[in-house]
Amino acid sequence: MELISDTAKKGVQRAPHRSLLKAIGYTDQEIGQPWVGVACAFNEVIPGHTHLQQLAEAVKAGVRMAGGTPMQFGIIGICDGIAMGHAGMRYSLPSRENIADSVELMARAHAFDALVLVTNCDKIDPGVLMAAARLNLPAVVVSGGPMLAGRHRGRDVDFITVMEAQGAVESGRMEPEELAELEELACPGCGSCAGLFTANSMNCLTEAIGMGLPGNGTIPAVHAQRLRLAKQAGMAVMEMLRKGRRPRDIITPASLRNALAVDMAIGGSSNTVLHLLAIAYEAGVELDLKTIQEVCDATPNLARISPAGEGRHHMQDLHEAGGIPAVMGELSRKGLLDPEVPCVAADRIGEVFEGRTTLNPEVLRPVDDPYMPTGGLAILYGNLAPEGAVVKQSAVPENLLRHRGPARVFDREEDAVEAMLSGRIREGDVIVVRYEGPRGGPGMREMLNPTATLAGMGLSDKVVLITDGRFSGGSRGAAVGHVSPEAAQGGPIALVEEGDVIELDIKNRRIEVEIDDAELKRREAAWTPPPPKVSEGVLAEYARRVSSASRGAVRLRD
Repeated sequence: MELISDTAKKGVQRAPHRSLLKAIGYTDQEIGQPWVGVACAFNEVIPGHTHLQQLAEAVKAGVRMAGGTPMQFGIIGICDGIAMGHAGMRYSLPSRENIADSVELMARAHAFDALVLVTNCDKIDPGVLMAAARLNLPAVVVSGGPMLAGRHRGRDVDFITVMEAQGAVESGRMEPEELAELEELACPGCGSCAGLFTANSMNCLTEAIGMGLPGNGTIPAVHAQRLRLAKQAGMAVMEMLRKGRRPRDIITPASLRNALAVDMAIGGSSNTVLHLLAIAYEAGVELDLKTIQEVCDATPNLARISPAGEGRHHMQDLHEAGGIPAVMGELSRKGLLDPEVPCVAADRIGEVFEGRTTLNPEVLRPVDDPYMPTGGLAILYGNLAPEGAVVKQSAVPENLLRHRGPARVFDREEDAVEAMLSGRIREGDVIVVRYEGPRGGPGMREMLNPTATLAGMGLSDKVVLITDGRFSGGSRGAAVGHVSPEAAQGGPIALVEEGDVIELDIKNRRIEVEIDDAELKRREAAWTPPPPKVSEGVLAEYARRVSSASRGAVRLRD
């Protein structure tokens, strides 16, 4: 088998290279075997990452068992929870591109033959998938897995419970002592936060695309099964190398539609739209919002994992109900998946899910008894969002699926939260937060603070929140994000004025501001772009090159 690593290790001219490897302790046998880069996101900042070194060791054991030589290197990660609500959140989405770049740099510079990507959490998961698609080396992704739910006063709780509780304290609906109890108990150990937030959504979709082994999305972080999965990932990548199977053989229009169907069935984070568009972009695959809407309309919603369903079910419950293979098995009963696409676990992904069904209908409903006949996410269009907007409709209260109300306009997230806490938001309002998009933010901050504050104040079923920014996978309520074009590009959301009437009609996929075209054109002619919020560093460069959210907020090549 001809290896890429041969260019760095074979022949007289590569004696200096071999001497450097021997300085590390590699033997001639190890140098001669295929080189497998093990990209590990371990750090001591993110709870989803603190155990990843142990998983990396298991991956390396699997690679060695299958005849390869693992070579570990690090990648960065940002914890969206810790970065939330302050300037740090501007750096989260741009880090996705940085992660993809860093994996590319290491893989190309060191002539790796294959990759295992040990990851977890919101932007690290899509970042490594983007790298895999870009590099097109045999690769397997293995995640750190979800955190277990905490327990407080007889109920399951998670990070979002704490976020919403702070709003309850600030509005006088909870005592500070109860919040202190929650803070101690909500996050009981390592792993990505326990609900179907962005991290766990992407871990599940990695499995559904075919780039992760069965169980990648749902095996709890603390289970020994997760270590066995990591060893199997190391062996699987060697099998891919022998077969010549590469990520672009796996990441295809068919596999992305499979992933979208799973996303709709489980009600994943709205951020998955951004990330799937970005992964498709790196793989050279056509994917757009209209395709996403087509899949949504055809796919029933089968699960309500926290934050949906009032937080009754968490990732461990979905795992016990059969995990993603059971989700895919249910969908396949209605012909909603393509079983023939290849994957890292088998020659065809149908081998993973055929014959699998739900093991707990209370957590994962059968396909003929769904929560909704359409998927958990929806794409909205209208004069407020000509290029589209995204809402997690499975987390929207029934009474807000259609709503008409006055706009309350804010140019910063912080101003909107201050208005909430000071009692200036009223039932029926449509809160508009703009200049928070990919370019205007810059960085398209997640807005868990506003949605959690509304929930804590008892307003999440009484008001609508619309933004050109994005929402956390933990957000619930009528939260419409990714409004495109964004305000910083002169999109219609920049032209909305206080008191304008906005109509939201999720069932009919519409979002409109009730002003006529002539008035919109008058306001557009009078609009001037604001000065950039950041003029140097990573964010300034990101703002100059980032695409619209409707294209995945990717860094454009041209």
